Amino acid sequence: MSPTTPVAIVSTPGEDAGKLVLRLALGVLILMHGIAKVIGGPGFIMGLLTKAGLPPVLAYGVYVGEVVAPLLLIVGLFTRAAALVVVVNMLVAIGLVHMGEIGQITRTGGWALELQGMYLFGALAVALLGAGRYSVGGLRGRWN
Repeated sequence: MSPTTPVAIVSTPGEDAGKLVLRLALGVLILMHGIAKVIGGPGFIMGLLTKAGLPPVLAYGVYVGEVVAPLLLIVGLFTRAAALVVVVNMLVAIGLVHMGEIGQITRTGGWALELQGMYLFGALAVALLGAGRYSVGGLRGRWN
């Protein structure tokens, strides 16, 4: 095969179903946090940003990371980009809210940030894997 020969994207229905399950789980669970922030407003996050010396207007970015990006993950459109937005969102959340817990273990033996870690690394996995065939964007979309 020459360096210019295109390589076909081949995936099994099982792999694509696994990608769908991962996308849906990540998207729905993060969307629930986003809905709570839509209902409660950005005040809490604005306070955190102000305390960190950042412009409070950045708080509206949480709606992109916890509402828009999860909806894109759920339907499978611009999936890789949406997953990267979730990665950034989780890094900011860890940095602003959870840094003091980064090395802590709970009394039941779990990592204190296991939920945030699961969202972060789940989103990174989706960014690397793509959406799969069970998505609006399909297999061939550049950001899918």
